[in-house]
Amino acid sequence: MDRITLGNQEFEGHNNAYVLADGDDLALVDTGIATPDVEADLRDGLLERGYDFADVDAVVLTHFHADHAGLAGEIQREGGATVYVHEADAPLVANDPDAIADLHDRRREYLERWGVPADKREELEAVFEGVSVDPEPVDVTPIEDGDVLEVGRRTLTALHAPGHAAGLCCYELEGGEEAFVGDAILPVYTPNVGGADVRVDRPLAQYVETLRRIADRDYERAWPGHRDPIEEPTDRALTILEHHRERTGRVIDVLAEHGPADAWTVSAHLFGGLEGIHIVHGPGEAFAHLDHLAHEGAVELEGREYRLVEPSLEVDRLFD
Repeated sequence: MDRITLGNQEFEGHNNAYVLADGDDLALVDTGIATPDVEADLRDGLLERGYDFADVDAVVLTHFHADHAGLAGEIQREGGATVYVHEADAPLVANDPDAIADLHDRRREYLERWGVPADKREELEAVFEGVSVDPEPVDVTPIEDGDVLEVGRRTLTALHAPGHAAGLCCYELEGGEEAFVGDAILPVYTPNVGGADVRVDRPLAQYVETLRRIADRDYERAWPGHRDPIEEPTDRALTILEHHRERTGRVIDVLAEHGPADAWTVSAHLFGGLEGIHIVHGPGEAFAHLDHLAHEGAVELEGREYRLVEPSLEVDRLFD
């Protein structure tokens, strides 16, 4: 697979932009963040292959996050590329002001509900203000699960994979043996659930289903949004599933030992002090597990605090 490695100090390490090309038919899967350095990385990578932004016919996005979709608008403006993304993320990629305002309002509401201190909320706002986002409108073509795209002389089939983001999609290559997986599974980190996209209802439950779906596809190789290829995608998906099973057990232990607590307090027991983007990722992750337990009747929400009501819960049954 032809990939351009892009710098990224903001989030989960080096991003990948994948090049699908056959003569004058050129497509990209993801684009990197809209910073001058990353734009230069992408332009240089394309130039080495004999292309420029104006030559790109299609941009296929795994999800809306800035480090994956940030340069889609600039590419489209230079050459009229079609930009594909799942319908759940399409308004955000299009820079629809109402969708962006709703996301910001939801995040502020959740941060307060999770018990994040005011000074930490201010620190997080500064982080988001520092993230370079292209403000210009983008003409987006929405897709949904099962849609088939013919781009770069390749056939890609969309596999909706929510959890990390509401509209995250994997894209199976023809034959079904390999897939672009964005941040559905990653080779080093476990993708954040709960904080990475506060629009996702029941984030852990949805992500568990995504992991099972990826494992059931039994790909021979996966091409992630960050870092190196995943040579055993099924094993990686099941490893991440086990990680969340263990984390749910740790959340139960925190409540059993320390009593009722909000998501911020639980995250402090899980992760310690949090800075930067982790100010939302930490309590968001704690919330995802607390929310999962609440829907199973193992904890009850009282105000902003979760109280353990079933300390002897068999965690495995939540992940069957």
